[in-house]
Amino acid sequence: MTTIPLSLTHLVRPSSITTGNAPTLIMLHGYGSDENDLFSFASELPEELLIISARAPYTLNPQGHAWYAINFDSVQGKFSDNEQAKESRIAISNFIDEVIDNYPIDRENITLLGFSQGTILSYAVALSEPSKIKNVIALSGYINTEIITPDFNKNDFSNLSIYASHGSQDQVIPVSWARKAPDLLKEVGIEHTYSEFPVGHGVHPQNFMELKKWLVARL
Repeated sequence: MTTIPLSLTHLVRPSSITTGNAPTLIMLHGYGSDENDLFSFASELPEELLIISARAPYTLNPQGHAWYAINFDSVQGKFSDNEQAKESRIAISNFIDEVIDNYPIDRENITLLGFSQGTILSYAVALSEPSKIKNVIALSGYINTEIITPDFNKNDFSNLSIYASHGSQDQVIPVSWARKAPDLLKEVGIEHTYSEFPVGHGVHPQNFMELKKWLVARL
């Protein structure tokens, strides 16, 4: 399948489904990475999935990309540019509309898979516009309510499911931040699973097998 020029640079792995629309997985990488990172998972995921891995819009020096700026020298240790994050949330939402219009996608079966900053944006998109997303796989991230649409808790989340995981030894995003997600998800009535693994800021092999099993059950 030829990659179509859209608002976000992306990679595509075609679905094994040759007629009709396919369940689709959209990957959102972490800070300082690019579309090639999570795409390495593609060969291990179900063949019926159409997989799209997007590149974040902000270029970092000397390399890599980001969904929003992080000031590592701020007084708090890290300061996230929430306005840029909101812009990226909207950009991802628009990108979803574009891929629906340009690829053979089942619009009722779209999954977001994010890592780190990509997870923060995956949460933000799904909680802001749950009608667009069926599943979220949230790896090594957390929910930043400041970049979600106002009154998001009033949205209908009856068709949204979330798998979240985190490394118990994560020194980039504290596990204590990730542990707040299940309480919020339960409060707004979202079906969810949360797991921790004995790793740092990364994906444990057992973690990958668990998320794959979770995803297959929801295709």
